[in-house]
Amino acid sequence: MRVRPTSDRLRETLFNVIAPRVENARFLDLCAGSGAVGVEALSRNAAQATFVERSGQICNLIKTNLELCSIPREQAEVVRIEADDFLKQAVRREAGPWDIVFFDPPYTADYHEVLELLGTIAPGLLANDGLIIVEHHHKNDLPELVGVFRRQRKLKQGDSALSFYERE
Repeated sequence: MRVRPTSDRLRETLFNVIAPRVENARFLDLCAGSGAVGVEALSRNAAQATFVERSGQICNLIKTNLELCSIPREQAEVVRIEADDFLKQAVRREAGPWDIVFFDPPYTADYHEVLELLGTIAPGLLANDGLIIVEHHHKNDLPELVGVFRRQRKLKQGDSALSFYERE
């Protein structure tokens, strides 16, 4: 079980930036790892969080963390599936809309398939004023434009970076 959690410092920076948007938001945590980012969103009064993770062991860890934090089951959904497959199924199920999508795959992963899906199908999954945030290695240069979403901001901290995308 290998997880590279978002550092406390980077998570603090993230929530300082998005704080005004979190309250009552629906939060999608793709490649959720320990679930710390989604749990943080819930602790800051997000209405609901969906945690997507491919590992069954990690999904069990997320569920344990949710129980330890006394988060009601109706506020949190844990889904064991690959991020790209989740997005495809979410469109078919007409899931969403989410207000914030946080995508944090392993730094060695190919981001482009999920980014392309977010750019082409996320418009139906994301609220009109929704936000996509991608955590990545600072040397991994992500595109400025992902479908109808343009990168509005990039924050670097140590080896990590956060790219913020909004509709054009």
